[in-house]
Amino acid sequence: MSDKKKKPQKLKARLPRGFGDRSAADIRATEEMVAKIKAVYENYGFDPVETPMFEYTDALGKFLPDSDRPNEGVFSLQDDDDQWMSLRYDLTAPLARHVAENFNDIQLPYRTYRNGYVFRNEKPGPGRFRQFMQFDADVVGAPGVQTDAEMCMMMADTMEALGIARGDYVIRVNNRKVLDGVLEAIGLGGDENAAQRLTVLRAIDKLDKFGVEGVMLLLQDGRKDESGDFTKGAGLSERQASFVVKVLTNEHAVDGTEELEFNSVAKQTEGFVSGFDELDTIRKIVRSSGYEENRIKIDPSVVRGLEYYTGPVYEAELTFDVTNEKGEKVVFGSVGGGGRYDGLVSRFMGQPVPATGFSIGVSRLMTALKNLGKLGASEVIEPVLVTVMDGDAEAMGRYQKMTQELRREGIRAEMYQGNWKKFGNQLKYADRRGCPIAIIQGGDERAAGTVQIKDLIEGKRLSGEIEDNAEWREARVAQKTVAEGDLVAEVRAMLAAQAEDRQRGA
Repeated sequence: MSDKKKKPQKLKARLPRGFGDRSAADIRATEEMVAKIKAVYENYGFDPVETPMFEYTDALGKFLPDSDRPNEGVFSLQDDDDQWMSLRYDLTAPLARHVAENFNDIQLPYRTYRNGYVFRNEKPGPGRFRQFMQFDADVVGAPGVQTDAEMCMMMADTMEALGIARGDYVIRVNNRKVLDGVLEAIGLGGDENAAQRLTVLRAIDKLDKFGVEGVMLLLQDGRKDESGDFTKGAGLSERQASFVVKVLTNEHAVDGTEELEFNSVAKQTEGFVSGFDELDTIRKIVRSSGYEENRIKIDPSVVRGLEYYTGPVYEAELTFDVTNEKGEKVVFGSVGGGGRYDGLVSRFMGQPVPATGFSIGVSRLMTALKNLGKLGASEVIEPVLVTVMDGDAEAMGRYQKMTQELRREGIRAEMYQGNWKKFGNQLKYADRRGCPIAIIQGGDERAAGTVQIKDLIEGKRLSGEIEDNAEWREARVAQKTVAEGDLVAEVRAMLAAQAEDRQRGA
C-alpha cells in the first residue's frame, strides 16, 4: 500500500442549471432599460414598493404549481418551526400578501410598481431560466375596467419609451370570463373540473409558441418536445379541442354545430356576456384616448397561464422577426402581460378586494431591445489608469492622490493594484481593460513636477496605421508631458477629443 497521500480533489466550479451570471454590460443595459420603464410608471402616478424573495408557501398559493407537493414548480424549504417557505414565483402573489397585511395603512386605490428576481423550479432550456427578473405595475382597490384599459395604455407607452416603434408591438386583450364560457360550452363548468380547466388554459396559452397543431396535441393526449420529454395533455376529445381552437382563433363559425353551441353559451352564461361587455368598454376607452388597433387589439386567443386571473387579461407582443437557434425566422412574441385578479387579495381578507396589474419579463425584453439596437446608448468609459513606477509608501501616496483628484472631478479612474515592478504588464492590463488614458510619473517626472499622459486609444490607432517616422511626426501626438497641476484639465480635454473621434466614426 502506498504511503503517498492522495491530493485533495479540487472543487469543480459549475453554474447551477437554469441560472446565469451577468456581465457588467448586461447589468448596465438592464439598469438603462429599468430607468425608462420607471419613468413611465411614475408618470402614471405609481409608487415603488419592495417585498422579500421568500414568502410562506400557503401565502403564495397554488396558482402556479399543479400538484400537491409543496415544492412543485417552486423552490421550497422548511424553517425552524416546520413552516414551509418558498422563493416567490412571481411578484403579484407577494403583493397580495403585503396589501392584506397592511390594509388599514394603505390608501386605496393602491398604485405600485416593483422589480426583482423570481424563481421557478422548472426544467431549464434555451431562453428559459429558473431565475429571471420581472418588472410589475399593479392597482389594488379599483373595480372598474377603466383601470384595465389604463394598464394596457401604460404597457403601450412603455414599449414606445423603450424605442419600440408602432408596428413592432401590439397589446392584445381578452377576458377570462369569455374563456370560462368557452370551457363551459365543452362541459368543463363547475368546481369538479377546475384542475382540467387550468390544464386547458395552459395549453391555449402556448398557441403563439407551438401553433394550432401543438395546442391541439396539448388539449388532447399530450405533446412530445424535441428532447423527447412528454407533456401530458388536458384529455379533451378531438371535437372539444377543435371547438376551443376555432373559437380562440375566430374560426368558430366553421359549421352549424359549433355555431349553435357557441351562441347557446353566450345566451346562458352571464359571465360570458359581461366579459364581452367589458372588452367593448376597454375598446372604447383606449380608442377615445388615441390608441388604435395597431397598438391595443381585442384578441380572443390571449389566455395568460396563471390560474388567479378573473377578468380582462392582456399581453404585450413584439411582432418583428428574429432568428432562432435553428436559424429560422420567427416572430419574437410576448415580453409581458397580466390581467385582473380580484380574488387574490380577498383570500386573506374575507371581503372583495379588486386588483389588476401586469408584469414585464426584463431579460426577454432586454434581448428584444438588443435585437433592435435600442440598448447600449448610454456610453460607459473605462477608467483612466494611474500607473505605478515606485512601490514605496511615499510614492504610493502620490499616485493615490492623483487618482483621487481625478475621481473628485467626476473622471472614472483607478490606480494599478498588481505587481508594479513589471511596467509592461501595467500597459497590457490597461489595453485589456480598455482604459482610454494612462498616467505615468517616474523619478524624472516627479523631480520636474510633471506627469506623462498617454492617449491609449490614439496610440493603438497610430501603431496600426503609421509606416515611417515622417508619418509619426505629422500625426497627432499620443503622449504628452504636463505639469502636475494641469493633470485633471488635460485628462478631461483628452477624453473629450476621444469622444469626438467616436462620434465622427459612428
